[in-house]
Amino acid sequence: MPDTRTDMAAHQLVVDVAAPPEYLLPLLQLSDSALPTGAFSHSLGLESYLHRGLVRDEATFADWLTQFIRIQLVHSDGLAIRFALEADTTAELFRVDRALHASALPREIREAGVKMGARMLEIAGAVVPCDELAQYAAAVERGDCAGHPALAFAVAGKSLGVPAPELLASYLFSTVTTLTQNAIRGIPLGQSAGQRVLAAAHAEVRAAVGRIFSLGWEDFGVSAPGLEIAQMQHERQRARMFMS
Repeated sequence: MPDTRTDMAAHQLVVDVAAPPEYLLPLLQLSDSALPTGAFSHSLGLESYLHRGLVRDEATFADWLTQFIRIQLVHSDGLAIRFALEADTTAELFRVDRALHASALPREIREAGVKMGARMLEIAGAVVPCDELAQYAAAVERGDCAGHPALAFAVAGKSLGVPAPELLASYLFSTVTTLTQNAIRGIPLGQSAGQRVLAAAHAEVRAAVGRIFSLGWEDFGVSAPGLEIAQMQHERQRARMFMS
């Protein structure tokens, strides 16, 4: 007869060795580009470039995306996540929230952050219920904070114990994926072309994570004037597919 105890011990060993980190599945869920935060309806200024014909194909979109990652994404959401992870108190977290909201000069970008932040807070609270998220949500409800998806993501990731580089890379690449999906609809761009752009963005995202750890508060909110102007112009664009 087979030794049942030996079989059970061997099975348990396989399970223990193969088990992924507890944070992995919640992280994958929260960084899924299909997460219903409303991100699919925002181009973050890309549509203005489509309207002017400056972004019109795979090559021009890839160039736009590279600049977006290197400048705006690193110095806004990326740095905000790092500062949120380093925050020791809710007051420090709330300071990051207010600074992030104030640094978004175009009205549509500020409003997009608030709307997507509310949804991310709600979803993250269900996926990763914790006191820190509840306190942040309560501060948003009171009006003490504006709310932002990057910070809700950071608080959830911190509670899960996700290593900072992994958390940053997941958020940045999720944003890149969403923008690429929106470019596929807006340019329009083929699905295969979109995958090539995403593959090329791997190196940019890795480099962006490294840059984020080399920056300080004096770098927070740095942006490209041309992108901010395009985001402002979008507010008055006659025909639009996206909300920002």
